[in-house]
Amino acid sequence: MTAPEADLSGWASAPFTGGGYTHDVYRKGAGPGVVLIPELPGIHPGVLGLGNHLVDEGFTVAMPSLFGTPGRSGTAGYTAVSVAKACVAKEFAAFATNKARPVSLFLRALARDLNASTPGKGVGVIGQCFTGGFALAAAIDDSVLAPVLSQPSVPLMLGRARRRDPGLSESELSTIADRCANDGLCAMGLRFSEDKLAPGERFTTLKERLGDAFEVIEIDSRPGNDHGFGNGAHSVLTLEVREVDGQPAYEARKRVVEFLRRRLT
Repeated sequence: MTAPEADLSGWASAPFTGGGYTHDVYRKGAGPGVVLIPELPGIHPGVLGLGNHLVDEGFTVAMPSLFGTPGRSGTAGYTAVSVAKACVAKEFAAFATNKARPVSLFLRALARDLNASTPGKGVGVIGQCFTGGFALAAAIDDSVLAPVLSQPSVPLMLGRARRRDPGLSESELSTIADRCANDGLCAMGLRFSEDKLAPGERFTTLKERLGDAFEVIEIDSRPGNDHGFGNGAHSVLTLEVREVDGQPAYEARKRVVEFLRRRLT
């Protein structure tokens, strides 16, 4: 059994401008809004599989194409090129600590736009891998009620300070913490236990600052784990999902849907 995949069938694309940036955004579905930020190398078939699942669960999904070629599978060479381009883009500030990343301005504008055109109390934002932390930064905007950080990997792990860095600036994190304490904002974080790209210290920092408002799902990927995850297991909601009850990534995906539904409706 392999991870769920899909193509671009049924997705409508149009450019969207916000925060000084313009990207094509792919939309599909009806119901409360969810911004689904793709992982590297881009909107690959696994990300589209996740998007279709959210649509089937009753959400309107908006996927911004921040890098790569939408619909293209993630070969080693293609992924390497996408990673290299993303790492040097000022929009993402891949290595900076205590940094407000320019892409967050675009994502907040997209969240507001999606919220204005969909039912529900607000929108969710799911970030993955390179974009994992961007979901939390988007929650500066009041329209975002359900940020989900799946294996957040920025800033890229080089040294202890970057492993602990939450992926947004101190000012942004303080605002998020205030929303959690006073406005009822909640967030989710997902990672595999042995994933060096998404270090556990990052979730420790967020847990210290957000407390019970930050729900953590950590899937066992230690050698000999019961479900056969390799030590390179990384993509919780896409590449590692097998649609079998009890499979931890599948159960994590169920929990994310439950979290979105509860927060948005």
